[in-house]
Order: sequence, then structure tokens, then C-alpha cells
Amino acid sequence: MFLKNFKRAALGFGLVVALAGTAQAETVLRVGNMGEPATLDPHHVAGVWENRIIGDMFLGLTTEGPDGEVVPGAAESWTISDDGLTYTFKLRDHSWSDGTSVTADDFVFALRRILSPEMAAKYASLLYPISNAENINNASLTDPSKLGARAIDSKTLEITLEAPTPYFIEQLTHYTAFPVPKHLVEAHGDDWIKKENIASNGAYVLDEWVPNTHVRLIKNADFYDAANVAIDKVEFFPSEDRGAVQKRFRSGEIDIAKDFASEQFDFLKKNLPDQTRVAPYLGIYYYPVNTTKPPFDDKRVRQALSMAIDRAAITDKVLKTGEVPAYSFVPPGTGNYGDPAFVDWMEVPYKERVEKAKALLAEAGYGPDNPVKLTLSYNTSENHKRIAIAVSAMWKQLGVQAELFNQEVTPHYNKLEQNDFDIARAGWIADYNDAQNFLYLLETRTGRQNYGRYSNPQFDDYMAKAATTTDMDKRAQYLRSAEAVAMEDQPVIPIYYYVSKNLVSENVVGWEANVKDIQRTRFLSIKP
Repeated sequence: MFLKNFKRAALGFGLVVALAGTAQAETVLRVGNMGEPATLDPHHVAGVWENRIIGDMFLGLTTEGPDGEVVPGAAESWTISDDGLTYTFKLRDHSWSDGTSVTADDFVFALRRILSPEMAAKYASLLYPISNAENINNASLTDPSKLGARAIDSKTLEITLEAPTPYFIEQLTHYTAFPVPKHLVEAHGDDWIKKENIASNGAYVLDEWVPNTHVRLIKNADFYDAANVAIDKVEFFPSEDRGAVQKRFRSGEIDIAKDFASEQFDFLKKNLPDQTRVAPYLGIYYYPVNTTKPPFDDKRVRQALSMAIDRAAITDKVLKTGEVPAYSFVPPGTGNYGDPAFVDWMEVPYKERVEKAKALLAEAGYGPDNPVKLTLSYNTSENHKRIAIAVSAMWKQLGVQAELFNQEVTPHYNKLEQNDFDIARAGWIADYNDAQNFLYLLETRTGRQNYGRYSNPQFDDYMAKAATTTDMDKRAQYLRSAEAVAMEDQPVIPIYYYVSKNLVSENVVGWEANVKDIQRTRFLSIKP
């Protein structure tokens, strides 16, 4: 009897252990994402916090490897014509998460969709290098079949460009070039993105989205490389309260925090030295100025406001995490560019700059009896608030009266895109390592991403020349000339060049710092 009962007990214990082992086998990555996504439709997003989610779900023709560099994605190979205009991609044999094969038609459909005027896609202008893309997007060409993208067969895609574009392969890693499932979009319209309808071709698929709480993705069993994807589930938490996120990280509730409050840097270096990761980041923190609205339509006012900002005080005393004062819109070290076009007063001592700024305002008709009054808008963040307070105090020296206005990230950027602001906080992280990716934001044709609606024919002319030259040195000269025009006009006020700031658990394996600060979950794992 005893032996029989012992065997039963042993078998029962073995079952418990087996079940426990099964539960432990599911690996979960938890990410503090610093922003609530507006949508998960690749054609209607614009933020790095959305890219982190969507880049796990969808696979472009090319994608980012573990170190952030370009590697083949949905395309296993490609060829480029001798004139640099025609790209022919061979798609790998892979499927959507509902089992439907991914075809070249999905890519053609997606490109036509995002460029259609009816979509009013925020980022459509990023695809203007493709032949006829701009004319289709602005409705001057109404036949979408004229777009320079066609399916030669189900697994062969051809894309034709307006002019040689040296960054095009890297640009295809961006979500504007992601495919969408043609069969589902045609069946469900905009509702294709709902959980009950959605399918993705990347390593993960949507499991649950509770707004302002979390987005949960689960491993896509139909992903072509699923056997090498170690993490079963990834949860993105959208809190923009960096202090709260840091507490959750320290308590082990999240594994990666995609930012932290700068005033905590010294504490973190001392107490979490191995988990605190700060690295160069290809991005610019800046204040766009509404150039359509008096008094900001006067470049003397814009110049004065820019000159009066002590950038070194912001980076050294407010932030203290290695950010570099910015006196250009394109960060130094950007590929194929050399030194950017700095403002010509960069080396002028700060006190002299303040006096020059006062003189410029007086020349424009502003002073103690007629002060400049403005609203400085920023999205929720301890750092944004502290910088705005510091800047408003610096402007006070000029007699400028600045009211601070805070909103959450989505309504904040909606107002910028609608040109509904005076001066506002914005940030730009390179989609591809090329100066054009920064400067195109100031082209007249860019539209909503040109928040201040800056328009200068000379700037546009230099950008157009850069877009059509095949000589890389001459192209860089045109881009630098364009930047010099913009830095004289100051439609944007550069504040500092970014560094990436992450908290990464020691249990996370495979995480690599890179200038784009992109680490796709498919290349990570969790220590057992």
C-alpha cells in the first residue's frame, strides 16, 4: 500500500514539475516604452515608441540586425541597376501570421496605399525617391499604377527611383515601406488592424492592446525564422513617467526602460552601473517655430530666441547625461556628410549673444514696451519640463514672456502637425543615416512633418539638386548649403544632439547599443 501510494505521489510530483517547467519555458520581455501608440497601422504612425512595437510585428524588405545595421528582411536578396535607378528584390518564402503567403503584390499594394492622397499618411513624403511617388501623393497624378513599383511575379518586386538614392536600402527598414496584408485590408478596410482581423509577417503578432496600459505581442508561429526567436511574448508599457518606470525597473517588473530622467543619472551610475546604458544617438532635440504666425514670421525674432538659449547650461547642468549642445540641425557624424552647417554665432560668448539677441528684437520692433509673448509647448516628460523652464528663464532676459503648455505625446504632436502652436518641443531620430533625413523636414513639400511650415525657395532648390546628383561629394555640398540657409533662417532652434538612455536588465541577452537605438526583440533572449 505504502509503495503504491508513494508511486502515485511521485507521479503526481513529476506532473507538477513538468507543468512548472512548461510555465517557465515561456519567456516574456517587458519594455517601458515611453509613449502610447496612436495606432499599429504602419501607414499612420510617426513615433519611435510606435516603431518599437510595429518593427517587431512587420518585416520590411530590409530590416535592422542585432547591432542596428541593415540586413535582409522580407527580401532575401536584391540587385541594383548600373544607373542606380532600378532595384529588383527577390522575396523569401514566408507568410502572414494567418498562413497566407506574402507576395510582391502586398508590397505594391502597401506603397500605393500609403501614398494615396486619401490616406493622408504622415510619413508619405519619405517615399518620394520612388518614381512618381510625390505626384501621386499630391494628387497631380491620379493613376496609382504609374508608381515605380511592380510585381514581376509573386516573389519578385521591382522598384524604380526618380534619381539615384544612396540611402534607399537603409530607408526600406522604415515602417513607411512595410508591407500590409492586401487580402485583409481589402476585406476589412481600416479595421484590418483590430486583433480579430490582423496578421503580420514579422516575428510577433498582436495578442492584446489595452490603451494606456499595455500592448502585448506573442511569437508568430508562421514567422520564417521562428526557430531562432527565443522570446515568446513581449509587453510594451506606455508610461511617460520616467520616475515611475525606473521604480518598476528596479523592482524587476520591467526588463528594459527606453529612457530615464536625467536627474537620476548619477544615482543610476552608482547603483545600477551595468544596467545603465548611455550611447551616441543619431538624433536632434529641437524647438520648431511656427513661421506662419507673427511675430515668428520675422527671422530676426527667431534668431534672437535661438541666440538667447544657453545650450551648454542645458546639457551640463539640467541634463548631465552626455548630450552635446546643438548648433546645427544635422548631427555631426551623420553618414556621407562631414561637418554640418553650424550657425555663424556658435563661438560667440553667451553674454555677447544675449546682447545681440536684444538688438535683433529691438530692430524687429520688440522691447520692454512691446514684449514678445509666446506659448512654449512640450509633451509630458520631466526632462522636457525642466528644459522648458530653463529656456523660458533665458528668454526672460530679452523681455520675452513665455507661457508653458504641457500635453501628452499624441495630442502634442497632433497640434504640431496641424501647425497649431507658437514654439514647441520636438525630437527627430534618424530613420536612415543620411543628412537628407533631417533636412527634408524643412522642405516646403514635406507638409505636416514640416511643423512650422517653413518655406524657402533657395533651401528647396538646394535639396532638389542634392536629390538628383550622383556625385556624393557634390551632393553633400548641396545638402550643407541647404542647411546653411536654414540655420540662417532658424525655422527650428536646435537644442542638443541626443544620446540614447536605457536601463537594461542583466537578464536580457543580445542587447546592443547603436546610433539608431533599435534592438528588435527577435534577436534578444532572457537568461533562464
